[in-house]
Amino acid sequence: MTLTVLVPDDEGMTMLAEVPRVLPVRYQWGEPVPPEAAKAEVIIPGKHPPGEQLWRTVPNLKLIQLLSAGAEDWVGKVPDGVLLSTCRGAHGGSTAEWVVAALLSMYRQLDVFAAAQREGRWARQTTDTLQGKRVLVIGAGDLGQHLRRRLEPFDARCTMVGLTAREGVHGVRELPGLLELHDVVVLMVPLTSRTRGMAGAEFLSRMRDGAVLVNASRGAVVDTDALIAELTTGRLRAALDVTDPEPPPAGHPLWTVPGLLLTPHVGGAVRGVRGRSYAVAAAEIARYAGGELPDNLVHGEY
Repeated sequence: MTLTVLVPDDEGMTMLAEVPRVLPVRYQWGEPVPPEAAKAEVIIPGKHPPGEQLWRTVPNLKLIQLLSAGAEDWVGKVPDGVLLSTCRGAHGGSTAEWVVAALLSMYRQLDVFAAAQREGRWARQTTDTLQGKRVLVIGAGDLGQHLRRRLEPFDARCTMVGLTAREGVHGVRELPGLLELHDVVVLMVPLTSRTRGMAGAEFLSRMRDGAVLVNASRGAVVDTDALIAELTTGRLRAALDVTDPEPPPAGHPLWTVPGLLLTPHVGGAVRGVRGRSYAVAAAEIARYAGGELPDNLVHGEY
């Protein structure tokens, strides 16, 4: 039996054409679907959930396969009985690379040297180092494991934290006692009701003086006002690839607050990312076509 899959671009058509028992059908996101949509059981959507009109034109839909690792925009907006699978595994390497780049830039003060270069000054100075730093990685899934593997060759010491404790991973209930022991705290968790505002005033107050908060998850995981208050005093520093609000409006304190390295949600924005996303999506769809459940299914709240 052939599984019909609606695919939004030519790259996806090429990738899915190689999957056994799968018939990829090209469609244009935001436009009427082709007649084959009546038989489609799987759709690879655009970035945002569509309206009810699309669901009505795909009556046999059984699986929505995302090209993103995050699913917070989709939870609660999927038709009853339809599975939702993410692209977890495609973006972990590039996001972890961004975290390492941000930490190296901050500790080695590359912004200071770049400013001196622009001014024509040869300004030698001693900087801090990533070597020996204790890094608390909150989120022990794909992203967190990618980060651990990249940090340890720099002689940084990683402590992993997950929703529940297991071998080699602390549970989130242990966070109050862990925060004060680490030089860096990295957030790599999905946005849910349990993680929204996780890094609030109390959380930040428990971080040791001079520590660095890194957010590579979603902006709303951090209480922006509480973080700005800490940065303003100079007690903490931070690196943010995501913000709340995103992007910050003109005049927002995030543009000028001291001690902040800010990038415009580019942790996963690297060359080849689309191909890596489709490689994961193709593997998920192949499992489904073979009668198995996808590995990256979103359950409940996510």
